[in-house]
Amino acid sequence: MVTMTTIPLTPNALRVLEKRYLRKDEKGKITETPEELFRRVAKNIASADTLYGEDAKKTEEEFFEILSSLEFMPNSPTLMNAGRELQQLSACFVIPVGDSMDSIFDAVKATALIHKSGGGTGFSFSRLRPKGDVVLSTGGVSSGPVSFMRVFNAATEAVKQGGTRRGANMGILRIDHPDIEEFITCKERENEFVNFNLSVALTEKFMRQVEKNEEYELINPRTKEVVKKLKAREIFNKIVEMAWKNGEPGIIFLERINTYNPTPEIGEIESTNPCGEQPLLPYESCNLGSINLAKMVTERNGKNEIDWQKLTYVTHLAVHFLDNVIDLNKYPLEKIKEMTLANRKIGLGVMGWADLLAQLGISYNSEEALDLAEKVMKTIRDEAEKESEELAQHRGPFLNFAKSIYASANPRRNATLTTIAPTGTIGIIAGASSGIEPFYALVYVRANVLDSDELFELNPYFAEIAKERGFYSPELIKRIAEKGSIKEIKEIPESIRRIFVTAYDIPPEMHIRMQAAFQKYVDNAVSKTVNFPNSATPEDIAKVYLLAYKLGCKGVTVYRDESRTKQVLNIGKPGEKEVNTSKEKIARIRPQMTSGSTVKMRTGCGNMYVTVNEDEQGPCEIFTLLGKSGGCTSSQSEAIGRLVSLALRSGLKCEEIISQLKGIRCPQPAFTEQGAILSCADALARAMEIYHKEKKLPSLFEPIGGGSTLSPITPAHQSSAGGNHQSPITDLSKLGICPQCPECGNTLSYEEGCIICHSCGYSKCG
Repeated sequence: MVTMTTIPLTPNALRVLEKRYLRKDEKGKITETPEELFRRVAKNIASADTLYGEDAKKTEEEFFEILSSLEFMPNSPTLMNAGRELQQLSACFVIPVGDSMDSIFDAVKATALIHKSGGGTGFSFSRLRPKGDVVLSTGGVSSGPVSFMRVFNAATEAVKQGGTRRGANMGILRIDHPDIEEFITCKERENEFVNFNLSVALTEKFMRQVEKNEEYELINPRTKEVVKKLKAREIFNKIVEMAWKNGEPGIIFLERINTYNPTPEIGEIESTNPCGEQPLLPYESCNLGSINLAKMVTERNGKNEIDWQKLTYVTHLAVHFLDNVIDLNKYPLEKIKEMTLANRKIGLGVMGWADLLAQLGISYNSEEALDLAEKVMKTIRDEAEKESEELAQHRGPFLNFAKSIYASANPRRNATLTTIAPTGTIGIIAGASSGIEPFYALVYVRANVLDSDELFELNPYFAEIAKERGFYSPELIKRIAEKGSIKEIKEIPESIRRIFVTAYDIPPEMHIRMQAAFQKYVDNAVSKTVNFPNSATPEDIAKVYLLAYKLGCKGVTVYRDESRTKQVLNIGKPGEKEVNTSKEKIARIRPQMTSGSTVKMRTGCGNMYVTVNEDEQGPCEIFTLLGKSGGCTSSQSEAIGRLVSLALRSGLKCEEIISQLKGIRCPQPAFTEQGAILSCADALARAMEIYHKEKKLPSLFEPIGGGSTLSPITPAHQSSAGGNHQSPITDLSKLGICPQCPECGNTLSYEEGCIICHSCGYSKCG
């Protein structure tokens, strides 16, 4: 069905509204137009004015104006539920998880209720006693935080949020929890914890210990006693390696977040919402909204500039709107209602930042953009404070104001005001670029649902300039679709290529600097993905983490291209890559001479010597030698080695091979200081992991003056044809599949910790 509308909505915006937001009858037939949706929301939210003797009708018209003009959008639960029976309007919740079965399963129940109503949940599992710790009530032992996370993950899987949104969780564990290593690696396999985003909570002390290459203490949260010491840098390396591998876990700087906690007397912040931008106290919720910066532009004397008066006007109305939401919300739990009404936190942010820069002719990758980011966000923050103070004069300050850090300042209505949130779906509705992200691509390839024709959807700002400057052509658009970037297309003027940069054109350090520029004037936190090309190294990710710490960010999310199979760059046609388009994989020829390294592993069948040899493209073969075994066991190990060698020369990544072999069990495991070696296959995987770690991370901390924490690998003695040198590992050819949206079949992109379809609005976090 195509809904008729006078609002300037794109076809994709209409599709998203029809599928997820517009009211439907019992038979699934749409019963409202987009205008009626915005009128429903404006009328419902404005009605809160009557509680304070204010003119609700006037406010309704003002709210309708900024909604229908796409200048402001609240978070999805407000658009979906305002003025309807559910009336649950918040997107963000944090639920405490205490160290008892009652507390854990109370949290599971609360999570199910929140997900059913359309919200996302965050948890800290740091209070739970570690795996193997005593359980006094039963005389047994604890299974640890990660095992209980599986319960939350399963509950989320079972609940589809009101038929419109899928459950999403944030799981956080402190860096000093004894189970931190298990937590860091628990999403190593892609099908694990699919409903969770994960972040490690780093402390200031830990970061100093990383810089100094010192040990740090693991503390049992039940007894508060030190149970073990680890090398801080080695654990940091492990976080980096996993983030390099698949984007998780992210990191948050927990003490820095609590430094800006507006109500420290009320409680300590332990967790954030699923995408990390909204730190909250236990049982607290927050509602979010975003100003569309693409609509804050005016033309004067033939030149585009920011309409600061309009930005001020929309900011004041948006704060008024979000404060009203708090009063009209139907909260899923009474405890959440009490905490939310006591602090009245709101999170006003922006979307369309890349659109704004394009209209102003400013490159995202420039100092000018950084300066403007600070100026724009400072204006929003300052004007939001003025509106909150004005609301407090008529309605009173938030209940905990006297216990807040603002107690000596002017009374204000809200404990927090600003947040930069992801705007995937509401961004599609508004026709705006996502949050403060750069353009992900200038051309999207979409399939026509009627006749399966491929349609190239071009960025409207680029299309306008291309037509004005006379270099527009269908052939050019196809080339852009294939490349994903215009930086190498010489027939496009350099000045245009400079402005229309995409996510992978921008150095990771600039992503962090942009995040830090906005964070400077944001009360809560900033949701932002630092995009890396597939060729990025763990060292590159470590540098970004350290830069984020230095520049005052509250957390970091990174993503290396193609590090997950459920991701696709919007380059070329769905299901197609720039590299190796043939259906058949042909293994490269083994060179006459290779060099390598040997790792000794203890197995239940005896000592296994695993040799990894390299050619100029990286690892190319594996040899195994079992010290005291023969017969079937030895032949099976040789067979595995040959198959792994073939896979390596066919272009498969070490990590993919490791993930297939690691964890395979046999009846005769070996127990070593490094843990149980479950089988010869598991030993081979562990040996490859050691080799891979040694080759990837030795220079990780050169910028801060330390040496590698890793010991050298034993030189190979079984390497055929000798060879003394160690060839550097080079980037293997890009592989992987291009998954499609499970609902509409179009391509997916990975943004701000979530998989998003820009066609139908499907999204999944975790």
